[in-house]
Amino acid sequence: MKSCEIVGWGSVLPPDAVRFGDEVRYRIAEDVSHLDMLAGACTRALEHAGIGIDDVDLVLGASAAGVQPIPCTAALVLERLTLAGHAAAFDVNSTCTSFITALDVASRYLDAGDHETILVFAGDVGTRFLNPAQRESYELFSDAAVAVVLRRSADAERGVIASAQQTWPAYAHDTEIRGGLSRSPAQIFADADPADYLFDMNGRRALLGMMRVLPEFFERFHAKSGLDYDDVALWVPHQASAALGPMLDRLGIPEDRRVDEVARFGNMVSASVPFMLTRALESGRIGAGDTVILCGTAAGLTANILALRL
Repeated sequence: MKSCEIVGWGSVLPPDAVRFGDEVRYRIAEDVSHLDMLAGACTRALEHAGIGIDDVDLVLGASAAGVQPIPCTAALVLERLTLAGHAAAFDVNSTCTSFITALDVASRYLDAGDHETILVFAGDVGTRFLNPAQRESYELFSDAAVAVVLRRSADAERGVIASAQQTWPAYAHDTEIRGGLSRSPAQIFADADPADYLFDMNGRRALLGMMRVLPEFFERFHAKSGLDYDDVALWVPHQASAALGPMLDRLGIPEDRRVDEVARFGNMVSASVPFMLTRALESGRIGAGDTVILCGTAAGLTANILALRL
């Protein structure tokens, strides 16, 4: 058990929504920036925790796509919150499951005694990278931002019970944005393929890859952690696509103890898992003493799973 607990959270969901049939997707306004959304979620999380940014030792950014190449997004968010303080700031990126990775990293710092209070944020404006001609992805994504405040727990029974992460590089290019950074720097932008700067997904291949690797990955995690399905109050998976329900069925996860809100909220990229987690906390669906599992797949192909006792 790695000691940590969530003591505050906040989120930003754009007020503008569009419908594709019965499904709702949220779109950031043109006059709002990615950084506005992230800093807003952090401010709300700090207020909920009853602390200020000067009480934070570390700011962990967990967005799939950052605000700019340099500096890291965590540093830019910290600048919005204070020009002083003593916090360190850096980013953790496993694309859609970045929050799970960041929570795992944070729990290790807290348990080791290196830090007392950590602010973790996640969130993306995926809709600004979408290709309208690729209907599969254009009608899937929503924009959102979420932040949580973590502290070392005085209760030895609260914290991260176990975690696992693995990448299958054979599927690395099934989901990607190719343009930007060193692969396509500014000097060659004029001659680059515009499609490289838009999100590109081979949904069928990505789904087949996920279906091949997840059952064994979950089986190994449960064997290692010693957790039975009956020990888990709620599974909070990344809301990847409409295939989520069938995939959870395949994994044997009970329908009454899982979150499947793809139709209502879409794929929120890195904000997906923390948004659903904090929503479950706010509604009272889960609470102190419950064990929750955060899980999902991300570009890479990467799979992530973490068991947290609240």
